[in-house]
Amino acid sequence: MLTRRAALMSAAAAAMMLAVSAPARAADDLKLPRQKIELVAPPFVHAHEQATRQGPKIIEFKMNIEEKKVVIDEKGTTFQAMTFNGSMPGPMMVVHEGDYVELTLVNPSSNSMPHNIDFHSATGGGGGAELTLVNPGEQVTLRWKATRTGTFVYHCAPGGPMTPWHVVSGMSGAVMVLPREGLTDGKGKQVKYDRAYYIGEFDLYVPRDEKGNFKAYDSPGEAYNDTVEVMRKLTPTHVVFNGKVGALTGKNALTAKVGETVLIVHSQANRDSRPHLIGGHGDYVWESGKFSNPPDTGLETWFIRGGSAGAATYKFLQPGVYAYVNHNLIEAVELGAAAHFKIEGKWNDDLMTQVKAPADIPPAKTN
Repeated sequence: MLTRRAALMSAAAAAMMLAVSAPARAADDLKLPRQKIELVAPPFVHAHEQATRQGPKIIEFKMNIEEKKVVIDEKGTTFQAMTFNGSMPGPMMVVHEGDYVELTLVNPSSNSMPHNIDFHSATGGGGGAELTLVNPGEQVTLRWKATRTGTFVYHCAPGGPMTPWHVVSGMSGAVMVLPREGLTDGKGKQVKYDRAYYIGEFDLYVPRDEKGNFKAYDSPGEAYNDTVEVMRKLTPTHVVFNGKVGALTGKNALTAKVGETVLIVHSQANRDSRPHLIGGHGDYVWESGKFSNPPDTGLETWFIRGGSAGAATYKFLQPGVYAYVNHNLIEAVELGAAAHFKIEGKWNDDLMTQVKAPADIPPAKTN
């Protein structure tokens, strides 16, 4: 008899599931304390210690997969998104080196697709993908040990052409594994931050009709064939931060105060990006996102490889609105890859001042 699970599972995904057989290990075998974390939607990051003197823990997370229609630009263009916990990107998870991440992944029966999760930060089993494939109406719990520090991407990887489609439909997020002693400048000096923000960049591929207008669909499955055709041209219709054009600008700007240091984690699961803070810099930048490597300092623009997450800190010295962009400026201005930081505080004329206001050019002197 053909079960619902077998009917929903693609051949590639079925092969993935059969490839690994992992015996369950009782949680009590580890004999470690547990800590349950309530995830928050990006750009915000759940409360966490920057450094810890405590021993390793089992850190418990729970994420629900949500398939939903979202509006992605000011024109009202709709997009059939697939998400972790309803947000693009999915929530950032923060643990310390040596901790165990224990994730319960829930695929509600209201969804239409099988999903899973591949942690770039984990070791073994396709990053957990082979052990977490769940169809609508199922949930699964995976545990892995955080053995490497840094910022890392996670994404859905159900197999075959479904993997890139799910990724560019919204299914990626990030994990930050902090050293137990916290961040350092590579020379032993601690690097602390007052606020942390998570920016997830997405390249989106929305099909158009014969008149050139963006098409709307009633379900992810209905959009699949047309979307894959657009994807294969490798030219996105939108490049956005946190799910849509303007998600982090204007009234949604990220906030801080003069004198505060902000940690920015930036991920891109599919294409390369070039973050740039206009009017600021990267004081300390872990371009590859790996805290075991010394950070670069004083960067104007840094590079995020497709399929990775990077981290940078900056201490804001002047008030005002700072644009944070992908410095492929066509993608920033035309396609949407831009955010704002709104900084409060007192202006410092020594750092910048307008010596003379705009005025007519004086006539040339004649003898």
